[in-house]
Amino acid sequence: MVKNIGIGTGRRKTAVARVYLRDGSGKVTVNGIELEKYFALSELVASVRQPLLLTASENKFDIVITVVGGGITGQAGACRHGISRALSTFDPTNRVALRTSGLLTRDSRMVERKKYGQRGARRRFQFSKR
Repeated sequence: MVKNIGIGTGRRKTAVARVYLRDGSGKVTVNGIELEKYFALSELVASVRQPLLLTASENKFDIVITVVGGGITGQAGACRHGISRALSTFDPTNRVALRTSGLLTRDSRMVERKKYGQRGARRRFQFSKR
């Protein structure tokens, strides 16, 4: 049986990621696919790996992530948040470094809802004076 050392839940926009830290060699899998294949953009991969680089634990853990909802950017943000939370639960000394970098704070920006009588959230119909 595989033992999870740390567990974290990350959220961003409408994406939710469940992160499991396990003893290993630094392999990261997202929904059963390796990280670099799941997030094709290198910026997103770097974003997800940021908490690991900050706490100098790139090759200490195998990380298994299950992420649902949202698009790839939201999912990458959720994974990053979840990894940060899992690292802080595993070792509370990591918390200070992660907090100062803003990785433990959930990004609360969401898509604003469409209002009735308008074309979008803020877009109005064209005003006609006459």
